[in-house]
Amino acid sequence: MGKKCGPSLLSESIRDRFKYELANELGFIRDIEEKGWADMPSRQLGQIGGKIGGNMVKVMIREVEQALDKSSS
Repeated sequence: MGKKCGPSLLSESIRDRFKYELANELGFIRDIEEKGWADMPSRQLGQIGGKIGGNMVKVMIREVEQALDKSSS
């Protein structure tokens, strides 16, 4: 398991849902169900992780913008 850098803005269940949705979209879900995440090739996991990372950045930016809007009003 990777190191935590700080508190997460998204719950673990939301992050897991992202992973499984993207794995399904990319056509990896059957392999994941058969092999498990630990035995998946890093290339495929990187495709999933890259998309998750991009989506999480969008969510974080939206959260910060909303917080700034609230603090300025």
